[in-house]
Amino acid sequence: MKGEIAMQNKDNFWWFITYSAGAGEEDVLFSLADISGSIGTELQELPAGGAHLRAYYHSGKDLSFWKDKLLSAMKEWPSVKIDDFGKVENQPWNVASEEAFPPLSVGKGLVVLAPWHKGKEPKDRIPLYINPGCAFGTGYHESTQIVLELMEQFMKPGMTTADIGTGSGILTIGALKMGAAKAYARDIDPEVIEEVRKNCELNGLDMKKIDLRTGDLLKDFGHRADLLTANILIEPLCTMVGDVPAVIGKEGLAIFSGMLEKEKQTFFAALSEAGLKPVGELVKGDWWGVAAKAEA
Repeated sequence: MKGEIAMQNKDNFWWFITYSAGAGEEDVLFSLADISGSIGTELQELPAGGAHLRAYYHSGKDLSFWKDKLLSAMKEWPSVKIDDFGKVENQPWNVASEEAFPPLSVGKGLVVLAPWHKGKEPKDRIPLYINPGCAFGTGYHESTQIVLELMEQFMKPGMTTADIGTGSGILTIGALKMGAAKAYARDIDPEVIEEVRKNCELNGLDMKKIDLRTGDLLKDFGHRADLLTANILIEPLCTMVGDVPAVIGKEGLAIFSGMLEKEKQTFFAALSEAGLKPVGELVKGDWWGVAAKAEA
C-alpha cells in the first residue's frame, strides 16, 4: 500500500469512500479524488491487477455531499466502481508526506511547492506555495497546470482577475504573483475560504488586493475582470459560460479547465452560444482547457 495523506487536526473524524478501477487506471482514481475534494488518499494495488483507492473527506459536510460530488465526476469513467464508505477517527498520522508532494515545475516560469519546501525554490521560477490536501487545486492535477500555463501566455501586469471555484486559491495566487493588481476569488464552499486565506498568507500576498468570498459561480458577482479563470467540471462551466461576457467585456479573456479532451466539442458549442471564441487551448493527459474571448 502506498498513500498520500494530507489531513487536518481540526476534524474529529473523516469520511472515507473506497473505489476501484482496472489495471493502468490509477491516475484516474487520483484525479477523481482531487476533483471531488479529497483531503488525502491511500492506494492499494491488487495482486490480480487494478487498484483500490480510499479517499478521505472533511467531516464538516455530510457523507452524501461527498458521494454526490464523486458520483458526478465518475460519469466519465464507467469502469470505476464505489466499493465501500464510512468514517474513520482522527489519528496522529495525519501529516502530509514530503515525498508525496515534491516541488513541481509548471510552464515556463512557475513552481508549485508544499510549505515544507520553502527555501528550495529554483531561482528562475515564481514559487506558488500551497498546502496539499486543503482543497481542490494543489497544482499537481493536470487541469490546474493547464490554467497556469495559459495564464502565463495571457496574463499582463496590472490586470484585474476573477477565479470562480477557487478551491485552494492557487490560480488567484498565481495571478497576483504574475502581476495582477486586483483579484476576485469565489467558491461555493464556505470551508474553502479560510484555507485560501492561509495559502495567500503563506505566499506573503497583500490581502487588500484580494476580494475573497463565497459565491455560486457568477450569481450576484457584479464585477468586471480582465481575466477570468474557472477550473471546475463541464456541467457548472456550461451553466456559467453565458454570464462570462458581462464580466470580461469585449477586451477581456476567460480561461476554462477541468474538462476532458473528449468534452471539447460540447464546450465549444457552449462558447459559441455565449458569443465567445477560442483563442488558445492546451491538453495534458486526458484533460483539456481553453482560453476564450468575445467574438468581434
